[in-house]
Amino acid sequence: MLPLEGLIVVAIEQAVAAPLCSARLAQAGARVIKIERKEGDFARRYDTAAKGESSYFTWLNQGKESICLDFKDSEGSQFLWTLLKRADVLIQNLSPGALARAGFSTSELHKVNRRLIVCNISGYGNSGEAADKRAYDLLVQAESGLVSVSGSAEAPGRIGVSVCDIGAGMTAYSAVLEAIIKRQRSGQGEEVSVSLFDVAADWMAVPYIHAEYGTGAPKQVGLKHPSIAPYGAFECSDGKLVLISIQNEREWVRLCEKVLLSVEILNTDAYANNNSRVENRDALERDITAITSRMTSTEFQSRLQQANIAYGAVNTADQLSDHPAFRTSRYVTSEGKEVYLAAHPVLRADSDQRELRSPKLGEHTRAIIDEFS
Repeated sequence: MLPLEGLIVVAIEQAVAAPLCSARLAQAGARVIKIERKEGDFARRYDTAAKGESSYFTWLNQGKESICLDFKDSEGSQFLWTLLKRADVLIQNLSPGALARAGFSTSELHKVNRRLIVCNISGYGNSGEAADKRAYDLLVQAESGLVSVSGSAEAPGRIGVSVCDIGAGMTAYSAVLEAIIKRQRSGQGEEVSVSLFDVAADWMAVPYIHAEYGTGAPKQVGLKHPSIAPYGAFECSDGKLVLISIQNEREWVRLCEKVLLSVEILNTDAYANNNSRVENRDALERDITAITSRMTSTEFQSRLQQANIAYGAVNTADQLSDHPAFRTSRYVTSEGKEVYLAAHPVLRADSDQRELRSPKLGEHTRAIIDEFS
């Protein structure tokens, strides 16, 4: 039995953040009814990489039911009320206040369903000066400062996946689970709100502390760590990069003695401790690269493994499937085509054996109306 079997989730959602939240609920066994406009969730048309369908939509909508509903007209509004009277959770990422303006404020919803949990996902919060700003992932990465501590010294860099959307979706998922636990004790649903900006700002805690209370935020350093050295990627003779991480002085000694085979580097005063190694990072990395460039990446990684030094290959997306830790699950597009994506990150003893796929636009409209009317 899956943890959330029997729960009904109504999701007025599009794009990434809210669909990820409801996707995790669906994977945990909840029934997710996805409400779409007549033109559908615009993520359906982001790309055609999943055998002709959107990679985003296929990833985030397995097992959901799709109903086309315009709750701004009287008939659609009446049916949405019917749905929400029986729902356990409402997730929505409309513009702030849009649902309330349509007559579905949380206070009104709780009058007809006191157990309903309402989860709002926004870009910059539900109120305040920034609430009405249009918010997409890269914009929030920029405004929160994430890009200012990413990329290289030459230019700021976007984090290569929709990290603010994903973070907001996962934060919303945990907030909904907390609300479900609270409801078990109180019998009362509650409203929880998550914004992409708040999530990104929370992740910026360490750079912010350095900027506000220290000597300044870390600079962009590419594949390096701003306050630890050596912690970065080094090129080998075959042109491949291997990233290493030295966390303490014991590891530094092992790196020099067992991997680099260099007493000279170990005894260099400028590298005597982490602070001095960070101050002299350029010279340190030149000295290390002079050694790694004379061995293949396979030899370098073998030495690191034997010396119990943390390391990682700098892989590309098309190399992910070759990684020994990579697990996959079967995903199915709305047209029934199979793709294999990364498995759910939580392993369960009672794995989910359901046959799921992403829904066609409005596929379940008639059936849901018949069931709930």
